[in-house]
Amino acid sequence: MRAIMKRFNVLVMLALAGSLVFQSSLYSQSTTPELNAIQTVVPFLTISPDSRAGAMGDAGVATSPDNYSTYWNPAKYAFIDGNSGFALSYSPWLRALIPDINIAYLSAYRRIDTRQVVSMSLIYSSLGDIPFTDDFGNVSRTFKPNEFALDGTYARLFSENLAGGVAFRFIYSNLTGGEPVGGTETKPGISFAADLSAYYTNNTRLSGKDFDYAFGINFSNIGSKMSYTDARDPDFIPMNMKLGSSGTLILDRYNKITLALDINKLLVPTPPVYNEDREIIAGKDPNVAVAVAVFQSFFDAPGGFREELREITYSAGAEYLHNEQFAIRGGYFHENASKGNRKYFTTGAGFKMNVFAIDVSYLMPVVQNHPLARTLRFSIAFEFDALRNASRKSNT
Repeated sequence: MRAIMKRFNVLVMLALAGSLVFQSSLYSQSTTPELNAIQTVVPFLTISPDSRAGAMGDAGVATSPDNYSTYWNPAKYAFIDGNSGFALSYSPWLRALIPDINIAYLSAYRRIDTRQVVSMSLIYSSLGDIPFTDDFGNVSRTFKPNEFALDGTYARLFSENLAGGVAFRFIYSNLTGGEPVGGTETKPGISFAADLSAYYTNNTRLSGKDFDYAFGINFSNIGSKMSYTDARDPDFIPMNMKLGSSGTLILDRYNKITLALDINKLLVPTPPVYNEDREIIAGKDPNVAVAVAVFQSFFDAPGGFREELREITYSAGAEYLHNEQFAIRGGYFHENASKGNRKYFTTGAGFKMNVFAIDVSYLMPVVQNHPLARTLRFSIAFEFDALRNASRKSNT
């Protein structure tokens, strides 16, 4: 097998660098601190799966609990109102580049008692049909690369205002279908990871009105490295620290406004700067164990503390909710130009009935001709309690 067609090369770059960072095992590392994106595999784990947070600039660590809490902060489930429910979402991803990349998300939760909730979720990424060619350019096989992560989550109330949560995750990534790439044998990548999170919420009075506020933290995807070939060292998955806060001002019986702010930092090594002999002249050795990488990620940037600050992404969002049924949302996401240059505004809306809720979001990049341009997300959620109540009413 001499080559994979150009379309596959684009998809591999997107699959390994969906957040516009590149995998070190397939691409050369940066040699300048001015453009020094952090490198991970399976970046689909960093893509917001739901329309609510997607419309709020990808802020969701400390917003009110919903069916997508596993992704943002598993501890939020302990405060969810219902006893059980499920949700699914869909996004045609990066359609400005490739027409058939899709991301789907499915989640469900069940309350054990007043203090404990369990949930499961699945995120699936399909990268479209990829034709493989032989030495003469003839198509020998068509393969559809795919990746998924399966989660199990447990959340528990510690007090009236504080909860903790853990999630365990199995990650599978099959980009080549076992076909050799550049003369190197390949295989699907597999990893195991966990999340550890906390969520605090309380209320007070502000300008004579009720004000609910919350703080959240989630150390996500802390897990084993992943490899697509035995010929190279494995690479880090996107281990991440999410910090967030939110405040909801209840204007009156029917109207409320929520503001949310998240910051995120990848807990993986920053690529160092090498000289011509491949010796590190700035930064630290990235070939370290997972536990070392998590702590080292706070001080290993070759540009020092200033570069460490550039590695933080910011998400800010707002939500107006009327009568607990209709929502209008907006937000902004910012990433430094040297770390990926994702800068975009988001907007969206939601409509909730007794049984289900529908949300949609739209992404508008600041940079022209950006691959994320015109990205849509669709979400729908069902509450089993409402379904049962509706069934009882229909039978009486």
